[in-house]
Amino acid sequence: MTEARQAPTTAQVMAEALAAAGVASIFAYPGDPIIELMERSRAAGLDVVLARREGTAAFMAEGHAMATGAPAVCLSTLGPGSSALVNGVAAATTDRVPMIAISGQIEASREQFFTHQVLDHKQLFSPVTKWAGRVEAAAASTTLRKALSLAAAERPGAVHLTVAGDTSARPAQGGFTPPPTAASLTTIGVTRTPGAPDPGALVARARRPVVLAGIGAVRAGATAALVRFAETTSTPVVVSPMAKGVVPEDHPLFAGVLDMACNQVLWELLGSADLIVAAGFDAVELIKPWTVDTPVLHIDALPNTDQIYAAEVECTGDTGAVLDWLSDGFTGQPRWSEADVAAHRARLRTAYYEGRVDGRLNPTDVVDAVRAAAPRGTLATTDVGSHKLLVGQGWQAHAPREVLMTNGLSSMGFGVPAAIGAKIARPDRPVVALVGDGGFAMTATEVRLAASMGLPVAFVVFTDGSLNRIELKQMERGYPSTATRIEDMDLVALAGAMHSHGVRVTTAAELDKALEGLEGLDAPLVIEARVDPSQYQSQF
Repeated sequence: MTEARQAPTTAQVMAEALAAAGVASIFAYPGDPIIELMERSRAAGLDVVLARREGTAAFMAEGHAMATGAPAVCLSTLGPGSSALVNGVAAATTDRVPMIAISGQIEASREQFFTHQVLDHKQLFSPVTKWAGRVEAAAASTTLRKALSLAAAERPGAVHLTVAGDTSARPAQGGFTPPPTAASLTTIGVTRTPGAPDPGALVARARRPVVLAGIGAVRAGATAALVRFAETTSTPVVVSPMAKGVVPEDHPLFAGVLDMACNQVLWELLGSADLIVAAGFDAVELIKPWTVDTPVLHIDALPNTDQIYAAEVECTGDTGAVLDWLSDGFTGQPRWSEADVAAHRARLRTAYYEGRVDGRLNPTDVVDAVRAAAPRGTLATTDVGSHKLLVGQGWQAHAPREVLMTNGLSSMGFGVPAAIGAKIARPDRPVVALVGDGGFAMTATEVRLAASMGLPVAFVVFTDGSLNRIELKQMERGYPSTATRIEDMDLVALAGAMHSHGVRVTTAAELDKALEGLEGLDAPLVIEARVDPSQYQSQF
């Protein structure tokens, strides 16, 4: 007689399900209840990456998912492990990034009465995820399929799964079938307020239209359609920060990034338009209130449920297909001349460089120097702070997913771990992290992980000894700097202690020299760029 084949364990089904869905790495911090899942993941060929804390594990997963567009996975233990995961999970949801976050839990037999390190994950994660579920042996494959499908569905975000320590080793029922890849929406739905024209007529009658493209257009792969629409109608394109590169920023009709540095110039452009074509724009990225009363044509996979702006006409469906449909039907005359757009871009550039101090290392000097040294196709992450506003406006992106930032939750501590996750996802691409000294202090020890994995990421630290954005607000109110000054650190010595290269620069010439070997790094590089923060005040 042949022996009956032993049923796979729940942990095995989970690991094989993630592998079948294309997951290659799990970003983790270990604990007792997840030992079995970590081992089964290793056996399934997944790389279990040890972050230095759960919060950075989540940001590594977010950076990985941002770079690829596919769900990424982070893993924690119970109690303090799961609570430490919350911030990065919330970031993925508000940044519209597909993530599967998994936390272990105490044995199910004790969970209802035991209190040590036991938190209610359903209540903890429900406010910051699309779904907070639980993996049971009888439904492990179905639960994973639902989690993967839901995380990637519009709008993408995080799903959290709890697996009890005794569940992982139990035999699971049923195999795993990956969810189908989402197909493009071919049907276009049009909704109009009474008396409003059809979308084509709305575009045709506009004389000064402006496109506002957002992260929905990135997910839709709408770059070609956006460029075609802009060129067909001679319409300038403004993008949201997380959509940088959805229109190449060296295109003559590219008009800037909303709500980054020089934001007043962009809002004045939108206010002067007679139509805003909002293509995949997500209001989660708005930093300033929507105050313009320009008519809006809403184009997205989802209807305009946010109602940040009122839209007379809504087109729901594949963003690229809608734009192509409008381009096909356009018969009007050119709206904007290249000279008009060039004049706007010149004004934007002047505003960007306002506040530079001659003879000092300015923040824009750092952005410009790193961009010039980094080859085309480089992935850049940015942390949160005053420098982010300049990176968001000044770093030239040529394709989507080249600039990775958190601009939904906008959490500090993102830039360093996200760069590591991005480099793991795209080992063929150079990766630089542009971070403030505050954000770097939160996550600096992850550089040791990059060194141990042989990841030649460049970490450029804007060092001014200040949590500048908040300190400027204190100054505006006439208050002294309270809890906004950071003690000086020797980042060069710190880099050396983490088996990485380190260099300190105080001038543009020193920075250029430090960047000379950017393409040929053999280990992580930490550049301590001691900037004069005076320029930030001009963007405040």
